[in-house]
Amino acid sequence: MAIFAIGDLHLSLGADKPMDVFPGWEGYLPRLERNWRTLIGPEDTVILAGDTSWAMKLEDTREDFAFLQALPGRKWLLKGNHDYWWTTTRKMETYFAESGFDTLHILHNNCCRVGGKALCGTRGWPFDDTEAQSAKIMAREAGRLRLSLASAGDDCEEIIAFLHYPPVFGSTGAPELTDLLKQYGVRRCYYGHLHGKAIRYAVQGEQDGIRYRLISADGLGFCPQPIIP
Repeated sequence: MAIFAIGDLHLSLGADKPMDVFPGWEGYLPRLERNWRTLIGPEDTVILAGDTSWAMKLEDTREDFAFLQALPGRKWLLKGNHDYWWTTTRKMETYFAESGFDTLHILHNNCCRVGGKALCGTRGWPFDDTEAQSAKIMAREAGRLRLSLASAGDDCEEIIAFLHYPPVFGSTGAPELTDLLKQYGVRRCYYGHLHGKAIRYAVQGEQDGIRYRLISADGLGFCPQPIIP
């Protein structure tokens, strides 16, 4: 039961917003599918770290989620800043069940347990945005991260964190989030959101006792990142 992660798939099979127009994204779906099927088996778990579909409404995700459903593994979805289709957990899980998407699950105020590992996470927020409303959203995201981390319980051997927005960038970070990661003993954190030229500035390695890794799709060459082989 291996664990993988990848973010920012930006699927648009049911919408006219192809990512192939961007440099490096040409023909990315066949590359993603080929890499996915090579690495991942039916009993494996995949964390999708936000910006999964360009759909504006939940019912418009059908083709994108059918694509994911056809791929091997159990998938847990985080919210990203472009997941406009995102609604309540109950509505999304009901939609998955009614659509036969039985390999899709929501990671939101909860955690996914795989063996002794607890996989936790939330969307996060740009920590360099100091507007009052952004501060409120950051506080809300910190609360969601706390709920997710706390749901891991005391009996897991490791808590691994996933966010959409980077909690650190350069030499700075979001203490609202990083302090929680330290409080709960997180030693590994994976995040997405960064694309193109921004990838070169991503924190890739240890900072204050936590190892960070960028997992946006183009940052990984459209190849899911092994978390637990």
